[in-house]
Amino acid sequence: MAASAFRPVPRTGVIYVTVEAQARGFRTEDPDWCNLGQGQPETGALPGAPPRVTEILTDDLTQEYAPVAGLWEAREAVAGLYNALYRRGLPSKYSAENVAVCGGGRVSIMRACAAIGQIHLGHFLPDYTAYEELLEVFRRFTPIPILLDPERGYDFSLAELRREISGRGLGALLLSNPCNPTGKAIVGTELEAWVRIARELDCALLLDEFYSHYLYRDGPPVASAAEFVEDVERDPVVIFDGLTKNWRYPGWRVTWTVGPRSVIEALASAGSFLDGGGSRPMQRAALPLLTPEHALAEAEAIRRTFRKKRNKLLDGLRALGVRVEREPEGTFYVWGNLENLPPPLDTGHGLFRAALERKVIVVPGHFFDVDPGQRRVGRTSRFVHHARFSFGPSEAVLDTALDRLRALVAEARG
Repeated sequence: MAASAFRPVPRTGVIYVTVEAQARGFRTEDPDWCNLGQGQPETGALPGAPPRVTEILTDDLTQEYAPVAGLWEAREAVAGLYNALYRRGLPSKYSAENVAVCGGGRVSIMRACAAIGQIHLGHFLPDYTAYEELLEVFRRFTPIPILLDPERGYDFSLAELRREISGRGLGALLLSNPCNPTGKAIVGTELEAWVRIARELDCALLLDEFYSHYLYRDGPPVASAAEFVEDVERDPVVIFDGLTKNWRYPGWRVTWTVGPRSVIEALASAGSFLDGGGSRPMQRAALPLLTPEHALAEAEAIRRTFRKKRNKLLDGLRALGVRVEREPEGTFYVWGNLENLPPPLDTGHGLFRAALERKVIVVPGHFFDVDPGQRRVGRTSRFVHHARFSFGPSEAVLDTALDRLRALVAEARG
């Protein structure tokens, strides 16, 4: 049979929990479900945010394929946005040639993984679930896991960064910043030091900045390593971002990579056989959104609305007995330790299964124990007692979900 030629590919965390929920009747449009497992923000109007795009016009030209590296005008718009937000007064500026636009965050990172040479590539634990397959499928480089300590709030010092890069001979580091799932954010002088160390040790920083407009600190509502790049052509900093999270248009699948021209050319070559390029209509529709004014207004509205939801979910989960080892400084997730909950709710999988019966979806923590190639077979995940809770949904959904989780925990405690 032809099927024997194919190997099973595991689903990523959000996809797995969604499929399991669908088997129990979950539908996105069903208001009776509370999806705290979702990896997308609410997409409707927010107070103070720019008006949402509800219609997209096309013409004959728009129906054609887009270039693999993206429409030139979209690449120019992204470069201009980064220069305006992060590179004012700096002599080295991004140009359209420093940008590639494609169809989704995974696609952007997949292109990079396809173009990376035979190096040691460091990645952190826990981190974004989809990295597992992305780091395994091309088999050109060696993924090196770096475990972060929950007892230290998942901190990673600059001395440790130097030691890992030099001691393990890392040619690149891949990380989400802010981190999915912990919400830890590397910003300001700390981020500047990361860029400096990467430059000094010639280690490429591959930075997934898809949550970089979800920051709950005082100060600017956006952050990027682009602010600390000295030379856009020489510094080994590659940034992934897009409309999916930071502009709250996940269904558009418009994302981009920003970095040295040589890197962008390599990624475009990889895209020519991997995905063929993104959507021309969606890239054209994105152009009015890629202004500093629009980006900052949207980010400020996100911060006001999502900070309130973050605090609500944090308070509600703590009242249940969930331990939060680090309050999320970014993203729209709370990473919770469940050890103090009654069994079977004290493991991510146990809580997930029980919550499904109450029409609440969460993501078990073991999915974030990124293990390319399943090299740790037979070992219990270090995050078996964790779960990720999303405050991407509306505040009303959070209220309902917390009510149901309270009832679930009370019942388990007898």
